[in-house]
Amino acid sequence: MRRKIALMLALLLGLMGLSGCHRQVNRSSFTLPESFDETTPVEIIFWAKNDTNQTQTDIYKKAMADFEALYPNVKVTMRLYTDYNSIYKDVLTNISTDTTPNVCITYPDHIATYLEGNNVVVPLDDLMDDPVYGLGGSGLRFDGPTREEIVPEFLREGVIGGKQYALPYMRSTEAVYINQDFVEKLGYEVPDILTWDFIWEVSEKAMEKDEAGNFLLNGQNTLIPFIYKSTDNMMISMLRQLDAGYSTDQGEVLIFNETTRSLLEEIYTHAKSRAFSTFGISSYPGNFLNAGQCVFAIDSTAGATWMGSDAPLLDIHKEQVVPFTTAVRPIPQFDPAHPRMISQGPSVCVFSKEDNQQVLASWLFVQFLLTNEVQIAYSGTEGYLPVTLKAQESPEYQDYLARKGENNTTYYDVKIDASELLLNHMADTFVTPVFNGSTDLRQAAGQLVEETAKAARRKKEMNDAFIESLYTDMTNLYHLDQIRVTGADGETAAAAEENAPLPAASKALLAALCGSWLLIAVFRLRAAAKEKQRKK
Repeated sequence: MRRKIALMLALLLGLMGLSGCHRQVNRSSFTLPESFDETTPVEIIFWAKNDTNQTQTDIYKKAMADFEALYPNVKVTMRLYTDYNSIYKDVLTNISTDTTPNVCITYPDHIATYLEGNNVVVPLDDLMDDPVYGLGGSGLRFDGPTREEIVPEFLREGVIGGKQYALPYMRSTEAVYINQDFVEKLGYEVPDILTWDFIWEVSEKAMEKDEAGNFLLNGQNTLIPFIYKSTDNMMISMLRQLDAGYSTDQGEVLIFNETTRSLLEEIYTHAKSRAFSTFGISSYPGNFLNAGQCVFAIDSTAGATWMGSDAPLLDIHKEQVVPFTTAVRPIPQFDPAHPRMISQGPSVCVFSKEDNQQVLASWLFVQFLLTNEVQIAYSGTEGYLPVTLKAQESPEYQDYLARKGENNTTYYDVKIDASELLLNHMADTFVTPVFNGSTDLRQAAGQLVEETAKAARRKKEMNDAFIESLYTDMTNLYHLDQIRVTGADGETAAAAEENAPLPAASKALLAALCGSWLLIAVFRLRAAAKEKQRKK
């Protein structure tokens, strides 16, 4: 009987709680300590990406050692991944067990998913502006950048729902790596900025063959004039250049429109003739370029060390390399007078932990990664650009650029050309909206191109039924119809409804229910007491 009474009282208290307030989303918070405790040992777990570039790994290790020398009570432990998607998946897995790293190199698209219903990433706005431990703060033991010394376009990429959740680490864009000798052999000159019409025209011209079936351009039986590595960037960039729909900042999906269809029809035409292909279909474009089997290879500027017949990094045997002059240009444009190109590259975020001193140490380490020494060293490994004006304008970095072509390793001319491309076009870059589901939408954008190119090769007909089926398949495959649209402040409509105060009628109903349960409880208690008295 006592257990029944206790259960009824628990239910009663729960209902009374519902009548007074509505459940709130559990949001993490971080309170900046008055000072950094340098007496208590602190360990920072740092997740970073690297595949085969040992120089980058060595730069990380040196940064960690230098930071530990400045803060002897801090130990930084690094875990390396071969790709960003693996980091993304592991973070999502570890959120549920509260075993996320302290610092993570990732992408804002991924952070938006980390935040959904968890809020495990620390907002950096207050930390950045703190006069002691913030950007350029008086309490730092190193010469870090101020807010004003971070490239504004790159800094804005880390804003999600109106809050700064990440700082940029390195930045790249995409470039067209061109076999200039082939273009000139076809009777054209390489313009400063290519148009889509130009690249399609030259690519189709390159498809001419001799009587034996070999291509006139290279004398081989293999030639793919135009290969785009990242088809998601291809579709997104084309839409942005045309001011066509992709998505809103709040997560409304707009990609399935008539402009997208017309772009896919153009892509279909050139995929059908085999003048165009993708990484997903044909493999890495740099391999074809370096073997004299490609005219235009579009890849990240960060991949410049693999591009060109003198490239320091090759994925094909040296005997397969065909010497040629490499030109580096921005991606093709619809309006060359107003170029638009995507900004991409890793960012750094800090995860929430119970120990505020550990979070502060993590924040200090993130800032240390933005010092000139780390930024300039890392940018020299590939075609990345430092994210701070402080590093870009430093004598050390300017000397690095000035020594272009001095050798085919540190000063490889194609790599520095790629860096200078972004350096000269920082104001022309754009980023895609970031929300929970933006990663899925990005993948769908690329898959639209991939599926269209595959259909063209299989001689499927491009018609209304094909487009409708393609749009439906992408929606279902990537669950685009399940993306929750948010408000201007980043709160989803569902969350806003969940956190909103209950209407008066609902409160009255809950109060009546509580009253009824109270009367039932009193009645049962009185009945139990009478029964007990009767048995005596």
